[in-house]
Amino acid sequence: MNQKALLYNGKSKQIFATEGQNFVIMSYKDDETAYYGVKKSTIPNKGALNNKISSLIFKYLEQNGIYTHFVEQLDENKQLCRRAKSLPLEFIVRNVIAGTLSRRLDIEEGTVPESTIYEICLKSDILRDPLINHYHVLALGYATEETLREIRSIMQKTNELLTKLLKSINIDLIDFKLEFGFDTEGKLMLIDEISPDTARFWDSESHEHLDRDLFRRDLGDVESAYKEVLTRLESALQNG
Repeated sequence: MNQKALLYNGKSKQIFATEGQNFVIMSYKDDETAYYGVKKSTIPNKGALNNKISSLIFKYLEQNGIYTHFVEQLDENKQLCRRAKSLPLEFIVRNVIAGTLSRRLDIEEGTVPESTIYEICLKSDILRDPLINHYHVLALGYATEETLREIRSIMQKTNELLTKLLKSINIDLIDFKLEFGFDTEGKLMLIDEISPDTARFWDSESHEHLDRDLFRRDLGDVESAYKEVLTRLESALQNG
């Protein structure tokens, strides 16, 4: 499909219209940000790496029964996606305590909770993505009870699938962010991306970061880490 007008220009991606009413083109940028845009930089090849990583993961999820917006990868930085009416929410899955949760609760990073933690945030850079709960979502009309039940089921299944996949390539899935929307027929689907920009990946043996914390905390070479994630995923999904 041909790329048409720019619909959305975000921190890490752009969304373009196509001649098809039901589809858009999502283009990944090399821009990197942290702390709600306070820290900014450009990482060579980051857009292409995240595009390839997210494409592989979304295809894997689709093959295992998770309905997503992903249709196909078009080139190095672009993918064709189903048009979505997105929910103004971010859903966080936490298998290990890290990042903001560690700081918020004063719990040592790397602590494994007794069960998986699920969080909801209102998607707003201005408000710094405030943490909200099930009751806020219902009371403010962001989603229905039925939609939240379906989302919780998808989150659990996605976590199981990704944990298993990543464990097979010696990566621990620490936490990750999911976004949801409705296709043009009103069916709920997983949208956005799953990549080292939106998840914490730690090497299972060395516990080294293979994710955006390398940029956030000045821990090392972001491009090399993302390449390592891609190489391992390709080994598991394309050759395995």
